[in-house]
Amino acid sequence: MTTTTLSWLTGGPATPADRWERASYLFDTGDHIAAARELESLAGEQPDAGAVRLLLARAYYHSAQLERAERTLRDLLAHTPADGYAHLLLGRTLQRRSRRDEAAPHLRLAAAMGVAAD
Repeated sequence: MTTTTLSWLTGGPATPADRWERASYLFDTGDHIAAARELESLAGEQPDAGAVRLLLARAYYHSAQLERAERTLRDLLAHTPADGYAHLLLGRTLQRRSRRDEAAPHLRLAAAMGVAAD
């Protein structure tokens, strides 16, 4: 275990890197709601951090917060339109919201960018 990991486990001072690691851990262990809470504050402090926003959108998606996932993904794609995975996730989010016609272009773009839609 790294020193960084220990600081967030023991309640030490949390740097943005510590909070990212904690959010990633929470996401990986299936606690998507807690991960989203941690990532929301990080995204607010670092609005240009695409990785934070993408993991936040994934946490929203996996915790069925589909409106928030859609909003986060649309914002992310406004800044990085060439993110194939974000297009895939937006397409899947729209499908889950029963908006298949809106999902189709995003899924096609993701496929064209080489992102598998398994």
